[in-house]
Amino acid sequence: MSAPAPSPLYSDKTRSASASSLLITPTVTHVLAALHPRKPKQRTTFLALVLLLCFSTYLFIANSASLSPSLTMHHSESSADQLALALQTIQNARLAEVSNKHGSARKSHHNIKIVPLKLDLPQELAAVTSFLASLPQNVIPHTVDPSIPIDPQLVLDFDTRGPRAQEEVRAMVEDVWLRNPVFLYSKLYSPPSREIKSVLSQLHLRPDPTIIDVDIRDDSEILTAMLKRLTGVTELPVLIIGGKPVGSLEEVKALEKSGELSKLVTEAGALINGAKKKKHRK
Repeated sequence: MSAPAPSPLYSDKTRSASASSLLITPTVTHVLAALHPRKPKQRTTFLALVLLLCFSTYLFIANSASLSPSLTMHHSESSADQLALALQTIQNARLAEVSNKHGSARKSHHNIKIVPLKLDLPQELAAVTSFLASLPQNVIPHTVDPSIPIDPQLVLDFDTRGPRAQEEVRAMVEDVWLRNPVFLYSKLYSPPSREIKSVLSQLHLRPDPTIIDVDIRDDSEILTAMLKRLTGVTELPVLIIGGKPVGSLEEVKALEKSGELSKLVTEAGALINGAKKKKHRK
């Protein structure tokens, strides 16, 4: 009795399975063969290999887990070191820039030449007059040579080496003659000095003339020689109006007679008969 013919569905499945089995790679075939060893000796070898593979996998995973924190820490430490190095580099660059600026400023400061203040004759006359008129006890030091320009630091009350020294000199000159429009360097025991004092007294000036009797001062010799160099007047008394020396007694009398003396006094800022009017008000 012959076997029944396979159904068409079964035949299709069989052919499909056969086709799929042909697609299996030789490597997979060997693995499948190894999973079903035919002999006991082969089974033992297979189990040993499996155990060795599992143990190796465990060791690899364990080592990877243990190495990962250290690698991460090392990476973190390396990043931190790089960041610190970058910050240090920036800080060093800034410090170098600041140092260069200060160095340039110091260099520029050293390159600036400080020129000592030099006074011309009118400025020196104003400086000496301002020094003597500011305080009665001010005297010219005995070490000063009257034949040469005086050291400005001896008679000026500001820094003569500062950047604004020239401006302060101009302000000093203006101030001293504004405060003392009529100034007389005289001698206490001298007929010419008494005559000029009498002329000024008759004008009744306001402010009053500033008078210094040179012959009774401790620095009389130095001051007399200095005034001769600064004003060109060879003998005391020396009358100064508005910062300009008028001349000898004869010249003063000539100016008084022509009316020029009153004009010069008024232009200098003094008020004629001002003191007399002030007395009448009292």
